[in-house]
Amino acid sequence: MRIEPSSTVPIFQQIADAIRGSVAAGIYRPGDPIPSIRAQAVKLIINPNTIKRAYDELEREGLIVSRKGLGMFVTKRGLDVARARTEKDVRATFAHAIAVGRAAHLDKPHIDEAYRSAWGPDGRDGPARNGDTT
Repeated sequence: MRIEPSSTVPIFQQIADAIRGSVAAGIYRPGDPIPSIRAQAVKLIINPNTIKRAYDELEREGLIVSRKGLGMFVTKRGLDVARARTEKDVRATFAHAIAVGRAAHLDKPHIDEAYRSAWGPDGRDGPARNGDTT
């Protein structure tokens, strides 16, 4: 998991997004434990309260559940929750990009072409992926 302290995205949100992405990608599966608050805080050199805030958000979403004395685990519906949130975020990003293009007076064909070109030369792969999701 990579945290960007200079990002405009709050650190707790970066952590929640990274775990959500890891669940959506199948790195953490339903029933799998996620790192404890303490372990994650030590690994990332971040205040445990920040980790707790991220975990609280994920728990409210239904992505993870706390099992007293055992830790935090991905819920049975965690994959569906993560994918739904990812789809929502992708749609919001597309909407923002379209708004930016329209503000620059680009017409729909130009915006559509920008979208298609983002998939890469063969139209399937897209930009290089960062495999560092956890």
